[in-house]
Amino acid sequence: MSVKQTAWQIMIGCILFAAGLGLVQLASAQPAGLKKIVAIPVLLLVLTAFLVLMKLYMNGEQVFMSAIYLLIALTFLNNAFFSISAGFFSLFLYRIMLIAAFALFIWRMRDKGTYISQWQQIRVKGILGFFAAWFLYGLISLLWAHSVTDGLKYMSLLAMGMGFVFLVVMYIQRMDQVVTFYSIWLVMTVFVMGIGFYNHFTLNHLPNTSLYLGPAYKQHYPTAVFFNQNDFATFLSISFFLYLACMRQMKNGYIKAFGLFGAIAALYLILLTESRASLLGIFAGVAIYVWLLMPRFLKKWSLITAGGLGVICIAVFSAKIYSVFYDLFLASQVAHSFSEPLPSNIARANLIKNAWHFFTDSYGFGVGAGNVSYYLAHFSIFDTDQVVEVHNWLLEVMTNFGFAVMLGYISVYAYLMFTLYKQYQWADTRSAKMIIEGLFAAMLSFLVSSISPSSVSNLYFHWVFLGLVIAAVNMLKNKQRLVNRV
Repeated sequence: MSVKQTAWQIMIGCILFAAGLGLVQLASAQPAGLKKIVAIPVLLLVLTAFLVLMKLYMNGEQVFMSAIYLLIALTFLNNAFFSISAGFFSLFLYRIMLIAAFALFIWRMRDKGTYISQWQQIRVKGILGFFAAWFLYGLISLLWAHSVTDGLKYMSLLAMGMGFVFLVVMYIQRMDQVVTFYSIWLVMTVFVMGIGFYNHFTLNHLPNTSLYLGPAYKQHYPTAVFFNQNDFATFLSISFFLYLACMRQMKNGYIKAFGLFGAIAALYLILLTESRASLLGIFAGVAIYVWLLMPRFLKKWSLITAGGLGVICIAVFSAKIYSVFYDLFLASQVAHSFSEPLPSNIARANLIKNAWHFFTDSYGFGVGAGNVSYYLAHFSIFDTDQVVEVHNWLLEVMTNFGFAVMLGYISVYAYLMFTLYKQYQWADTRSAKMIIEGLFAAMLSFLVSSISPSSVSNLYFHWVFLGLVIAAVNMLKNKQRLVNRV
């Protein structure tokens, strides 16, 4: 791509950004009813003008990839700066851009040769097939769901997430494209963390957060563009390792400093959120990161040593472990004063017990897409202090969709981590090592910290992260395939 083309893309991007800011100001200034009527046509007009302008100076491929990159960037804004309620469904900037990206995708399908060539480059068709089967099963599960409305809401979130992954895997297939995706995450996270520091030091929060005009004693928690501090901390537990890998592998001193600053800022903000699960995720991620960097002969002995220490700890503290487990999960429920909040550890244990009861009562098929919250609200056996979210991502998947889907999700997750580990042995560039190191550690960190948010289903960065991981694995497998041919 020439310098002239790049300059035009930057200029057009600035025009879009300015138009977007103007639209946000226009929409926020209107009454609620008028905003719904006016904002969507105005936004569509701006997007149409943007696409026409891009078409004058870019070819079809450049237009589409620019739309994909813009979509990725907008996901980091969440619903913070623009939101239109349309009944049970809300439109945010990234959701509107996702619709526009799919419209462009359908338009490009006229060229069957391009579509087929892109599809042939996909080495993760099995993963996409699992997502399709998951979505189909979710639709079928609505047949026995108590609340079809909740199920449809949940399925819409699932469709947007899986649709994003499909677009990314389909069109981000080269190393430079994956690096661009990775870079967008790093740059946009700086913006998000800036809002987090603003929350902490000024005690002000955005209107889309739970702490907006909330209790004074909670105002110091950073929330950025997320609903609460736990969601933000889980996002940062991923970003920390992406910055860390950037600092390790990039030669440029400024980029190294950028990675170091990002990692320190992310860790500091996690400490400010006081999210214990996210800190555990950081510890787990650091441990597996160090293990990944070890020589091969040390990896084996480190696993043996860790396993041995684990067995010893279980043996030494077995009585204490059993006592805690018995009190939380086996002992009879003790009534508590409703004038006082239920202790968090007991509430969490009761959420798990309720979810397990719902799961077994459904014979392992799940209660239906998005219905675990409905069950917790109406059919809870154990007191949860009116909390109606599971606060455990894997348990949420299992309770909603059954054992088979949960096992499939874990299998896909394990396959992605194993593939990244195997590909690290053949990584021959700093960019490849940065991507593998950052994603490998971040995957374990997210898995641990995912017990912190009330629900991961409405955290779109989970799907953005999965899209980045799957696109990276697909690209690395394609690269290895070309090397094997030679």
